[in-house]
Formats: sequence, C-alpha cells, structure tokens
Amino acid sequence: MERLFEAADRLQAQQLFDLLAEQGVDAVILGDYLSGAIGELPADIRPTLWLLSSQDLSRARALLAAFLAGPQETTSCWTCPGCGERNDGQFRLCWRCCTAKPSP
Repeated sequence: MERLFEAADRLQAQQLFDLLAEQGVDAVILGDYLSGAIGELPADIRPTLWLLSSQDLSRARALLAAFLAGPQETTSCWTCPGCGERNDGQFRLCWRCCTAKPSP
C-alpha cells in the first residue's frame, strides 16, 4: 500500500476516493471515523487515502493534483443523451438518469 493524501475531513476524503474509483484506481480510506474521538486522541487525526497498488501512484498523484486544483471546465449546460434533460456544466452525470456527460 502507498499513502497518497491526508484529507482535511471525511467529505474531502470521500470525494477523492470516488474520483479515484471512477478512474479505476483502487484505494481505501483509513482513519475515516477517528475524528469523532478528537479530544480523547491527538488532534492531528484525519482520514488518509491509501492506494492498494503502488503501480497506480503516478496516475493517482496526477488525479490528486487535478482534484486539488478544482474544477477546470466551463459551466455551460449540456443535454443528456439518455433522457434529454439539461444539466449544469459542472455535473459529470445527469441528475435525472445518471447517464455520463458526453465527451467534448
């Protein structure tokens, strides 16, 4: 296992975990629930993402850098090819039918 990133909180850890999973990178979140023990344990306990395979490290670091940089795409609307619903540009899945946003 390779340590990738110590997240600020559970939400950030889960968002990155989901991004990695979407791109086929196997990871786990360790220490996810330890923040509830702050006060009893040291305060520097945060959820940490670990890669299951060190072969994914370079790709995972590139995904992490893009994740930390924030959204780069425009916010122009797109029409779902599955159901015809209009979606805001920042969404990668249709809110109605979960069809993926078409590639540009």
